[in-house]
Amino acid sequence: MTTDAQTAAAPVSFPCPGCGGSMSFDADSQKLKCAYCGGEREIAASLSRPVEHEMDSNEETSPGLTDWGVKQQVIRCESCGGESLIPALQTAAACAFCGSPKVLAQGDVASIRPETVIPFQLNQQEAATAFTAWKRKRWFVPNAFKKGSVASKLTGIYIPYWTYDSDTSSAYTAERGDYHYRTETRTRVVNGKTETYTETVRYTVWHRVGGHYDRSFDDVIVPASRQYDGELLEKLGNFELEKLIGYKPEYLSGFIAERYSIGRKDGWDRARSKIDAALESEIRNEIGGDEIRGLAVQSSYYNRTYKHILLPVWNARYTFKNKPYRYMVNGQTGLVSGHVPRSAVKITLFVLLCVAAALVALYLYGEYGSS
Repeated sequence: MTTDAQTAAAPVSFPCPGCGGSMSFDADSQKLKCAYCGGEREIAASLSRPVEHEMDSNEETSPGLTDWGVKQQVIRCESCGGESLIPALQTAAACAFCGSPKVLAQGDVASIRPETVIPFQLNQQEAATAFTAWKRKRWFVPNAFKKGSVASKLTGIYIPYWTYDSDTSSAYTAERGDYHYRTETRTRVVNGKTETYTETVRYTVWHRVGGHYDRSFDDVIVPASRQYDGELLEKLGNFELEKLIGYKPEYLSGFIAERYSIGRKDGWDRARSKIDAALESEIRNEIGGDEIRGLAVQSSYYNRTYKHILLPVWNARYTFKNKPYRYMVNGQTGLVSGHVPRSAVKITLFVLLCVAAALVALYLYGEYGSS
């Protein structure tokens, strides 16, 4: 069990030049700021250029590529399995993901350090304000939730992502269908009399096609976290990646960095699925025609490289009528993604209104639609 004394003990990774206190990254000033005297210190820009690493290399055993700039330890939650990285001498009283106090130090475990990072742009209060504005725009939530205040615990976490580059060469075969039209003469019986009429009929002419398609992909992004529901992360994903800057440990001071739980090779499998979907769509456009059937694509991937990046997220938990919920706020743009309570009354009224509107439409169609 973690004692109060242990919880209070925090390492001074970046000491304040004025008072010697611990300095943390401040989202407002984009500097290190002392929690005691308020002194600030600039963070020198990283002069190193991000490196795209070869997929087939073994970076996990390379000391130079697992050096995060400060000694790290892995903390694992016994309840949800989440793993986060904190400075080696620091103790954690609760899991940053689920809030459970059952956290255990796992020691120094090698993790590929990030190449680049987007530092937090929103502070904790701004993230809470963004959530308040977001929940007031929800439709099917209880009024007490929409208008009332919600007490939530916000934790700043850097979420790990992989980005992948790859050149591809694809061979494809398919059948392309082109629509043609002809006029046909037909007969029908109207009021007991046979009438002759003409009708335009569409038919499809099929041709075998095949070819090669070459394409390069840059920065295909894949979340490296299993701690969040994929839908929430997708909705949160409007990060402005052009603002990535070189990683420096100062940006993590005062925050938690999640240790990636999806390895770079598993991440590549997910990136390849995105690449394959993009290739199929583009090859369909390349083939053209009105219909395509039997499309078969065989792709080769080469010059594969990857980067490990960290993106800022405010993670929060709250309760409403004794039920737990979670939301996240994009620490760069302020976009909110989360789960909210639902109002059974509002949903029922909406369904009844839709049914009533459908019945009115059917009545009007029956009265006037055939006239």
